[in-house]
Amino acid sequence: MAITKRREIRQRIHLRVRKKVRGTAERPRLAVFFSNKNVCAQIINDDESKTICAANTTEKVLAGGKANIATAIKIGHLIAERAQKANVEAVVFDRGGVKFHGKVKALADAAREKGLKF
Repeated sequence: MAITKRREIRQRIHLRVRKKVRGTAERPRLAVFFSNKNVCAQIINDDESKTICAANTTEKVLAGGKANIATAIKIGHLIAERAQKANVEAVVFDRGGVKFHGKVKALADAAREKGLKF
């Protein structure tokens, strides 16, 4: 029962955040998602509903990565590099309804470290 309620709370918070956070062509949205096993990050242009670039732990580059802070740092570096290749310098950060703490903060700091601005 508590797990379902926690999921529902996160989804409500995510919808509330998404009302305010919108990605454009000039400044797309960096959306992050953490499951129990994987870490996913996407840079999305909401005007066209297209994903510009993405990185997750299911790729061969990061095979065997778990949903922890070390993997979040790797994903942050990888998404920033891919964003630079796609000529994206600034994004808005969508934390996915979870607190900006731990894995989420590690991913964001790693992306900033590689030159992504938000």
